Amino acid sequence: MNTKTQARLRRARKSRTQMRTAAAVRLSVHRTPRHIYAQVISGDNKAVLAQASTLDKDLRASATGNVAAAAAVGKLVAERAKAAGVTSVAFDRSGFRYHGRVKALADAAREGGLEF
Repeated sequence: MNTKTQARLRRARKSRTQMRTAAAVRLSVHRTPRHIYAQVISGDNKAVLAQASTLDKDLRASATGNVAAAAAVGKLVAERAKAAGVTSVAFDRSGFRYHGRVKALADAAREGGLEF
């Protein structure tokens, strides 16, 4: 593993430890150059309550690696989380900077009704 990945995982580990001690339901985000993924994970880390990504059939038709696609994923994961009965989450950015696609996903999830 290279130094950049190790630094990202170190940042992620620190925030995830705080979320685990609070037993918070978390909205976890992972991004790659081509896709972005979001999961709502239960407080005990045993179940995925809702998920969305640019691999979903309705989102895959257009471009998948841009801010607009990330916003669509955020809106979709918020809709699915509300259907599962989740309204409040902790935002787990997985060590990625809160900028660009990660920020667009978070803003769209807030507009979709999730609170964090």
